[in-house]
Amino acid sequence: MTTDTKRDDFRSRARDVVLAAVRGFVLAVAMLPVAVLCCTLTAVSLALVPVGIGLVTTPWVLGALREYTDTRRRLAYEWCGIRIPAAHRPPPERATPWALTFALLRDPQVRRDMLWLPVDMTAGFLTALLPALLVFYPLEGFAVAAGMWRVEDGPYWYLFVPVDGPLTELAAAVLAAALLVVAFRYTPRLLTVHFRLTRSVLGGDAELAERIRVLTETRQDAVDTSAAELRRIERDLHDGAQARLVAMGMDLGTIEMLVEHDPAQAKQLLAQARRNSAEALEELRDLVRGIHPPVLAERGLGDAVRALALRLPLPTEVSVELPGRADAPVESAVYFAVSEVLTNAVKHSGAARVWVDLCHTDGRLRLTVTDNGRGGAVIGAGSGLAGIERRLGTFDGVLAVSSPAGGPTLVSMEIPCALS
Repeated sequence: MTTDTKRDDFRSRARDVVLAAVRGFVLAVAMLPVAVLCCTLTAVSLALVPVGIGLVTTPWVLGALREYTDTRRRLAYEWCGIRIPAAHRPPPERATPWALTFALLRDPQVRRDMLWLPVDMTAGFLTALLPALLVFYPLEGFAVAAGMWRVEDGPYWYLFVPVDGPLTELAAAVLAAALLVVAFRYTPRLLTVHFRLTRSVLGGDAELAERIRVLTETRQDAVDTSAAELRRIERDLHDGAQARLVAMGMDLGTIEMLVEHDPAQAKQLLAQARRNSAEALEELRDLVRGIHPPVLAERGLGDAVRALALRLPLPTEVSVELPGRADAPVESAVYFAVSEVLTNAVKHSGAARVWVDLCHTDGRLRLTVTDNGRGGAVIGAGSGLAGIERRLGTFDGVLAVSSPAGGPTLVSMEIPCALS
């Protein structure tokens, strides 16, 4: 390592140390009054709930508390790269003040926010102030050793050193230098300790609770989707292939009676029965294709998406970069999601061209469908995109839509998975 490199590393480290000390000082001094104010307002508002005033003030106070905790979460990530999860439940819509207040108080994340306030005013204050003390307190020791800080009556205590002469001044300088070395090495880590303490109280099991909530919702969506799919299959069999097979059986019964007395009529009925059997077979094939397309099972997701594109009435470009195959349930979910998006593009977008990109990077299967239509697509209740979002959510997948008025529309899907 060259001298210039060492000098640059030293400067960078010194800058990080000073920056951590300043940030810790800001957290300790500037945020303390805010924490005290939030704690006081929360306590007073909750105390006034029985007389009715708190029903009006508590939602507002808890909203301000959430803004404050979100600020600390943002600072934790921006300053130390520490993510502090939040799992606030959405407040009930059009609720009475009584229902809204107690819905907020039943939220585990709100209770963690309130519990964090006294912790932030005590242990949080000390852990934030410690980096600043380690960096700035040695300056006092050097000032005392240089004779710039004197006390006429009795010795001046610098930490545990009584400064009253040249030797003790030198001892104060040595102690200050030792503190500065410790500060140079540990100050950024001490600021991280402060935010880890914050995460232990604010985060708690928020991430796990949110995960459980999402899994519960997606499981229910999967159950509902499976039930709807079974009803569709039953309906299609009853109204399609089954009806044709019943008609074919009746035609064959009539043929048996006519084959000796009216061969010409029997021949006509045989031709009709043959047509019914062909149509029933085609409907069964369509039904099987709707459950799990043969091309998907035999040739994989890439070729199945290309086959979808070939059946579209719009020019479609497909780009596939898949070094392997995903699990069958994942491939099926992505296939039908793409099919739904392409169908929407044909029916509603007014597009002249569609582009499909499918790839696997960083352990995630990524698919993008773009069209040059009129735009305006949104994910809403009852829309096809909402159904796609629920389908992908079963596999921890996400759906994002960018569709400004006038187009273009960009639909992105991601599912974490490994390829075989």
